[in-house]
This record gives sequence, C-alpha cells and structure tokens, in this order.
Amino acid sequence: MSIERHQVSERMSRIVVHNNTAYLCGQVAEDRSAGIAEQTRTMLAKVDSLLESVGSSREKMLSATIYLKTMADFAEMNAVWDSWTVPGQAPARACVEAAMASPELLVEISVIAAID
Repeated sequence: MSIERHQVSERMSRIVVHNNTAYLCGQVAEDRSAGIAEQTRTMLAKVDSLLESVGSSREKMLSATIYLKTMADFAEMNAVWDSWTVPGQAPARACVEAAMASPELLVEISVIAAID
C-alpha cells in the first residue's frame, strides 16, 4: 500500500495518491481580483490539470467540496460548475459558506477522484 505525494511543499502536497484515488488540496482562482464566474472557471481548470497529471479526469471525480465566501455567489458559481461537469458524471458534492484564507478569494474547491 503505497502513498504518492506530488508537488510537495513544507506545508502540503497538491496531490496525494493512495489506492488508485487522488486527493487534491484546495484549489483557488488564478486571478484573485476576478469575479465569481472567472474565479470558478480558472479554479476548475487547475483541477483538470492536476487530475490529468495523475491519470484521472473530471469524469472520475468521486467527491467535491466547494467553499464560497458568500452564498450570494451560489447561483453564478453553479452556472459555471454545471457547464464544466460531465452530464451523468457529477461527483457527490457539498457547498458551504466559509471564511477564506485571503479576502479576495471568492471560491475554493477540494476534490477526490478515482485513477485508472
């Protein structure tokens, strides 16, 4: 039973792989000054890239936890999410309002996905 850690820093690993499952650390937007739709798009692009790097994809997501700075952004974030997820392949999901690590961040996501 091996554990692989990818893109490791002193604080965390961006991806941990165990038993053909990938665990992604929280992902945030590229441009923290953007609105919720753009922050969501670039955050999900990071998820795509990280999943691909370990042989997974959005179709193989098992679970996603989304953190929003304010639930006032829920509908706009969901519009981007709904266009990104693969029909019939959506993961189990939770979405909560949370204090963010930086005040300009509007959304963050943590993902667990299967690997082939």
